[in-house]
Amino acid sequence: MNNNYTWRQEQQMLEDSFARSLLIEHNIKEVTTQRQAKNGTREFEFPVSSLSPKTRYGNVDPTIFPKLRLACFKTGYVRKQNGTGHSPYQVNPTYKREKRWVFLEDSKTVTKKYITTSRAKIYSGLARLNYMLEFYLKNYKPNTNKVG
Repeated sequence: MNNNYTWRQEQQMLEDSFARSLLIEHNIKEVTTQRQAKNGTREFEFPVSSLSPKTRYGNVDPTIFPKLRLACFKTGYVRKQNGTGHSPYQVNPTYKREKRWVFLEDSKTVTKKYITTSRAKIYSGLARLNYMLEFYLKNYKPNTNKVG
């Protein structure tokens, strides 16, 4: 039997293996639809409420707040897919950068500079899955090492 896999096939096998380990080790289920898969998107449902622990007051009724869903997009972004009245938003790391705009003021062109916040794209599929897991563990995973 010939085991000559292409680089893409190997990367896909690594990503699939990582996704299976998410289910086994963290009870994180892949809920990707056929359309998402066709577009290169992978979506996951986590065993916690979509309401962030940082904004939580008291106990959370899971019937009111659905489970957290994060998706990894082929474009390089990781997005939170659900929340309390919010549309999906990116959770990629941020950085500051300079942006320049050219305007016409009194028939003269003027260049203005601004400092903006941008999101870093994560180009590797495996790196996106790993970043998604780290984001969940840092921001949502209940602390199981409490004393007392």
